[in-house]
Amino acid sequence: MDMKIFIIEDDESIFNSLKERLGQWSFEVVGPSDFHDVMASFIEEVPHLVIIDIQLPAYDGFHWCREIRSVSKVPIVFLSSRDHPMDMVMAMNMGADDYVQKPFDTDVLLAKLQALLRRTYSYGEKVSDVMEWNGAMIDMKRSVIRLDGSEMELTKNEFFILTILVESNNKIVSRDELIRKLWDDERFVNDNTLTVNITRLRQKLGEFNLEEAIVTKKGLGYMAITL
Repeated sequence: MDMKIFIIEDDESIFNSLKERLGQWSFEVVGPSDFHDVMASFIEEVPHLVIIDIQLPAYDGFHWCREIRSVSKVPIVFLSSRDHPMDMVMAMNMGADDYVQKPFDTDVLLAKLQALLRRTYSYGEKVSDVMEWNGAMIDMKRSVIRLDGSEMELTKNEFFILTILVESNNKIVSRDELIRKLWDDERFVNDNTLTVNITRLRQKLGEFNLEEAIVTKKGLGYMAITL
């Protein structure tokens, strides 16, 4: 599901920076066309999440938070340079879900947004506790792989990567998609970390002679295959 984020921020440099960064993660970023009538844009856009600054033209962010909360339960995150505890208390009392102080680290903000969206829009689809792959049993509850009476443990990242690949068995999963899913699950990784985890995963799978079951598709991504 494509996610739309509505940013109520009158500083164009901050708005454009966030729009560019969030756009890299396939978020659609929009803002109000008129700061005197933010609700008209909000109702028209129907966003999945709202980011609000406190200091705005005409009415402050508290006003718009109150207005939005009167008609919607959409997640709201305040983004402000004001650091007085009372501002944070007011924001939370008006229904905000988080308060991030400027200046902020964009990756930390992104992680917060991902986690909030995941909690809000995840409907808890049930996943089987065990998957079979090339004769091995992947135990989802214990994060282990069993084969012929032997058991092997993986780190959380290694196991998460393996399950993503096995669930898409014989289909390529891009590096970007793997990193995005790891971020969605609040596992902080970058491109180098992903490479290291893939290498270690293959080495461990070698104990079960399954290292060749994780294939690199150069320039495309990775694929779990049936041997």
